[in-house]
Parts: sequence; C-alpha cells; structure tokens
Amino acid sequence: MKVAETAEILLKNQIDTTQLPEHIAIIMDGNGRWAKSKGKLRVFGHTNGVKSVRAVTEACAELGVNYLTLYAFSSENWSRPRAEVAALMELLVHTIRKELKTLQDNDIKLNAIGHLGNLPDKCKLELEEAIKMTKNNSRMTLTLALSYGSRNEIVDAVRSIALDVKNGDLSIDDIDDQLVANHLYTHNLPDPELLIRTSGEQRISNFMLWQMAYTELYFTPTFWPDFQKEEMYKAILAFQNRERRFGKTSEQVKA
Repeated sequence: MKVAETAEILLKNQIDTTQLPEHIAIIMDGNGRWAKSKGKLRVFGHTNGVKSVRAVTEACAELGVNYLTLYAFSSENWSRPRAEVAALMELLVHTIRKELKTLQDNDIKLNAIGHLGNLPDKCKLELEEAIKMTKNNSRMTLTLALSYGSRNEIVDAVRSIALDVKNGDLSIDDIDDQLVANHLYTHNLPDPELLIRTSGEQRISNFMLWQMAYTELYFTPTFWPDFQKEEMYKAILAFQNRERRFGKTSEQVKA
C-alpha cells in the first residue's frame, strides 16, 4: 500500500461519523494558478479540478454527509475572458453528462442554485435532465452553485417578500429570519456547518452570505486540483475539533 493511501486511511479512521457536518460547502479555488505553475493554460486546471469534485463527492457520500454544495461558477465569473468562460461551460456540459451514471449508481441527488437562466441553453438542458433523473436519489444531495451570487440571492428574496406584502399575502409583522430563509435559493437546504476554501485565499467571495452566519470556516493553501480525499478528511477533522458556541459560553455548551 502506498504511503499516501495509508495516510488517507489513518485520517479517515480518526473521523467521528456521529459528529459529521450535515452540510459542507466548498469554494473550489486555484485551478488557474495550479495550471500556471505547470506551464499550462487555465482550462487545464479546470479540467483537472473535475477529478477533485469526484473525489470529494465520493468521500462525503462514503462518510455519510447529507449535503455537499460546490461553488462552481459565480455571477462575477461571467466577466472572465470569453474563451475561458466558453471552455468552462463546455466542461460543465461534458462533466454532467459523464458523471450522471456515477450519481445514479451512488444514489446522489443533483441540485443547482443561482441565476440558471444565464447559462447557455446546452448547459441548462443537460443540468435540467440530470436533476430530473436523480430527483428520487436520497443518499446525499450535491448542489452546484452556478451563475450564483449571494447578494443577488438576497435581493431576489427581498423583492419576492415585498411583492407578497404588496399583494396582501404577507404582513410586515410576518417577516423574520425563517421567512427570509424560505425565500432564498437554498430554501430546501440546511445552512452549511463547514465552509472549505482552497488555494490560500481567505474570503467568502459573495457565497452564501446569509446562510453562513454560524458556519465554521476552513482555509487551506492547497489548490483545488490537489484537494483529494486526504485533504477533505483533514478539513472535517478540523471541524470536529472546534467548539461551536452559537453565542453561548464554553461552560454552557459543555453543560
């Protein structure tokens, strides 16, 4: 057995599967810099990043994580060079088509959030078909955040609530935290308990701003194409070694 495989198994065995984060969200960052470090074009990094998506999804499903959300393409990413965006969209179509059988075989439900109407028609069709075909799967929900921006999400929620008030379907007094949450793109998902960001950057980048009020943040210098199962286990172990107080004191939590 290889040394890397042994380290991976040792890390996995340390995880308390009764204390897993129910929902893990990941900002998959560093594809371009990883490719550049190897003298390759940025799209080479995106292509290799798909392998990490597969490894991380498999790791979470095997452990028993219920929800995994991947920040795949932000609303701001549309401003990247046209050739890179086109390549990313083509890669998205190819990946969904290729991984559909794997999702079915592993009982994983596919979900998507964001301004999906902005996606090219080919992408939308592939995505809609995969979501439809996996809708009854129940082992884990894999959500892709595509053309997603949290500020847009919150603005859309405010507009929807305002319209309900205007139409008389809601009173202003009805507005509370839960009502706002019910109008977000993630209304059918629990808030993430763990956020992972790769590549060494330490910011949220307009991702799930409302939902991450009490999320544990984990930043790693590892570029996304190098983020495999071993790195995933390290992040979960770091989460399990933290004390989550939600405004209480340590003494209250321990009691």
